Amino acid sequence: MDTLVAETTDEPSDEPRRWRRITPPSEPQVYLAGAVLIWTWYFSVRSLNIHHALGTATYDSALYDQGMWLVSRFDAPFVTLMGRNMFGDHTSFVLLLLVPLYWIAPGAWIMFTAQSAAIAAGAIPVFLYARRRFGSEWWALIAAGTYLLHPAVGWTNLENFHPDAFLGVFVGFAIYAALERKWRMYAVFVVLSLLVKEDVSLVIVPLGIWVAIRRDRRIGLLTVFGSVAFMAVAMFVVMRSLIGVPTLNTWRIPFGGVRGLIDTTITNPTQLVEHLRSDGRPWYLVQMTAPFAWLFARLPDVALISALVMFTNILSTFWYQYQIDYHYSLIAVPALAIGTVYAIGALRDRVVQIRGRSLGVRTRPLALGGLAAATLLTAYLWAPMPWGRTPMFYGDTDNVYATTARELFELIPDDAVVSANYRLTPHLTYRHEIYQFPVPFRVLLYGPDASMEGQQLADRSERVEFVMLPVQLDDSLVDDWRAVEDAFTVVARNEVWVLHERNRSVPLPG
Repeated sequence: MDTLVAETTDEPSDEPRRWRRITPPSEPQVYLAGAVLIWTWYFSVRSLNIHHALGTATYDSALYDQGMWLVSRFDAPFVTLMGRNMFGDHTSFVLLLLVPLYWIAPGAWIMFTAQSAAIAAGAIPVFLYARRRFGSEWWALIAAGTYLLHPAVGWTNLENFHPDAFLGVFVGFAIYAALERKWRMYAVFVVLSLLVKEDVSLVIVPLGIWVAIRRDRRIGLLTVFGSVAFMAVAMFVVMRSLIGVPTLNTWRIPFGGVRGLIDTTITNPTQLVEHLRSDGRPWYLVQMTAPFAWLFARLPDVALISALVMFTNILSTFWYQYQIDYHYSLIAVPALAIGTVYAIGALRDRVVQIRGRSLGVRTRPLALGGLAAATLLTAYLWAPMPWGRTPMFYGDTDNVYATTARELFELIPDDAVVSANYRLTPHLTYRHEIYQFPVPFRVLLYGPDASMEGQQLADRSERVEFVMLPVQLDDSLVDDWRAVEDAFTVVARNEVWVLHERNRSVPLPG
């Protein structure tokens, strides 16, 4: 069959670069910039409204806010909300980039605006690669839209705050730079990606393997060994020195850990298959890939850069990892989006014979039309979009829970040691000691040592000056409060919340 039009290739242009005068942005570039800005504004406002409506929590909003605030005060980021150093929980050194903003205007806006902007910017590398691969900036807009409208992208933006948000743009630019052989850019974004979290090697190692096979063996191998070395240092040097163990997440590995997983894989592989098929895990893979109409299967090697991280998500025993509503999925989206562009770019227009007549079939526009349709349909079905079918929480900042809480916040001194309900802690973080009740009176989801669960932290308990709790306590916490309430006096109360102050004349039990 004959090709009807010139085919764009995967190889970057070898034309020499020349200085060019700055030209106005094209119309598609203006639309892309507008989409990124509108996304950033819309999701920043929604996130902040949810936050001020008491829709965020200790995990995972308040703990990052306290950690970055402590660093901005040149203190060690020992986050009392979780009982460990922020960089011992995850080596998210990328958060240091946000610390200067805490010198200027500390507030939750820093986290949520940065998160929205980083996620939205992930559309840019998709657009840049697509415009060369397709030879059209208008078609490239469709590709950028598939990234922005992917359900995992929107949900990550609304799930409290996570450093993983930076991976949308960092991993995207690393893949784009690898495809275009822009090695300085590649090095910068690989390093930035690794600074987000210790386990980002799950996507950077496959990227390095792809580079070694398709682009440059030396650079690819340096990427693989460098990212593995970084992960080893992050886990076995940094995290171990801060929390005593390389990671707190080995419990997520099925069959009792690494050794049990290997043994099961070798001796009883059907059990592993059953595990991977259980609890809706295959449906998670469908939701992750359906927005791209599975077009990446035409030439899958770039999309497969995401395969390892998606496999570890469905392998995990941690339910959140294989739900599209949570941040664990974002890291896979850039490779799927750019991999789809890579595959569509390999399609050729063809001539077919129908009843003796030659008919030209433009396969690439057909594929892009199918891609746009799949993106819009899956966004309607599963993404947190205002025109979708998914019920959403926008956050009423003047709801009774929030307004009554703010009344009592004003009575708590800025430097006081506080233990509070998990919905209140994100609004009381800028202090050296704050705890999620019942901590420190009873250890719960706290510290690196699980054997401490249920114990009292006597020295920290003595330092608590204020306790703020709902009038109607959760049944699981009633006994915790009854055990210590005699040592506290009611300062103020309203229909929703009660603020208690320590009465030093009454000793704490235990």
